[in-house]
Amino acid sequence: MANLKEIRNRITSVTSTMQITSAMKMVSAAKLKRAQDAVTQMRPYSEKLQDILKNLSATLDMSENAYSEQRELNKVLIIGITSNRGLCGGFNNNIIKRVNTLAKEYENGNSSVKVVCLGKKIKDVLKKGDYYYSNDTIDPVEDIFSALSFENTATIAQNLMDLFSSGEFDKVEIVYNRFVNAATQSIEVEQLLPILPPEETSGANSDYLFEPTKEEIVTELVPKSLKIQLFKSLLDSHAAEHGARMTAMHKATDNASELQKDLKLSYNKARQAAITNEILEIVGGAEALNA
Repeated sequence: MANLKEIRNRITSVTSTMQITSAMKMVSAAKLKRAQDAVTQMRPYSEKLQDILKNLSATLDMSENAYSEQRELNKVLIIGITSNRGLCGGFNNNIIKRVNTLAKEYENGNSSVKVVCLGKKIKDVLKKGDYYYSNDTIDPVEDIFSALSFENTATIAQNLMDLFSSGEFDKVEIVYNRFVNAATQSIEVEQLLPILPPEETSGANSDYLFEPTKEEIVTELVPKSLKIQLFKSLLDSHAAEHGARMTAMHKATDNASELQKDLKLSYNKARQAAITNEILEIVGGAEALNA
């Protein structure tokens, strides 16, 4: 059994850790509320914009749109979204594993793959590998979560659209954690480019009055819709990160509390044993003197 000093040091260490994890849990809970409000406000707008775009594109020849061109998959670009910091359970590792799995699937289909890393954690893992991709436009805003805004996101999205329209990549996909609730995140893989053709439906499309023409509206809506889609993915990931960290720190605090109880019990047992030994030594010494 460890001596009393060692156990006291461990109790002090665990108590300090428990205070840190409890504080991190409260900080994440406060940040989660703001991040959750941002993503829940963005989702209806993003979904409605997608619906309008699909409705319009169903009545137009989208083959002339530069972002709708379907090509043979020779070069694929994956956008991996993680956080800048750890201590959030499997939040980052799950995305990194999914990106690597997806990349290998495309490579098995004879496509070359590159990965844009949005978030320090995925960048730290992939920057020395063959998948890592960067350029002068993406790099300045790679640390997107330090200043998460639509303007910074639009810069990245426009660069991705330019890469696709120039033919450098034939497909662009986003891999991110979708926020479900504070304790649950789901990994999503969404195709950003080319724009998916509208699904065939039996119902009639909604009627709209257009000013200016349908073609001009779609020309404006397509780039904006792509930028909104990337921004929504980042907001989802940002909210999911705080939810994952809050949950992880809650579990860590509970585990530290249990460990603290066990250590205190061990300390009391060791202290009781030490006291018993001292009493026995005193009694033994007294008997020896009386002999």
